[in-house]
Amino acid sequence: MDSSRRTPSAHPGLAVLPDAGCSAGPLTGGMTAQAATELAHVLKALADPARLRLLSLIADSPTAAACVCDLTEPLGLSQPTVSHHLKVLVDAGLLDREKRGVWAWYSAVPGALDAAVSGLPGADRLVRS
Repeated sequence: MDSSRRTPSAHPGLAVLPDAGCSAGPLTGGMTAQAATELAHVLKALADPARLRLLSLIADSPTAAACVCDLTEPLGLSQPTVSHHLKVLVDAGLLDREKRGVWAWYSAVPGALDAAVSGLPGADRLVRS
């Protein structure tokens, strides 16, 4: 095949370079296995529609906090199911939990999403500026 011939890119705006062989050279940097495991834990917590809705409801509430008793109706889920989803978000470091009497109140951890994304080396190349 003529190496000067260019083929269309599957990603518009990205040039397709002539075939220079398989290797781009030694790859350095990237994430450690531990960092990848930690980021995967956060991303798994976010990879559920109910948990995304919970996070957005809490973060967008007037007091930036919400009682579990107020979160069941908007989601149409039972209190035990909502509590389970909230525990996953707390364990992932996205929400804080505070006990007030018999109820648990949840608030968003400031900067938690930024910290998760900034932990991904090269993330700045994945975001349009």
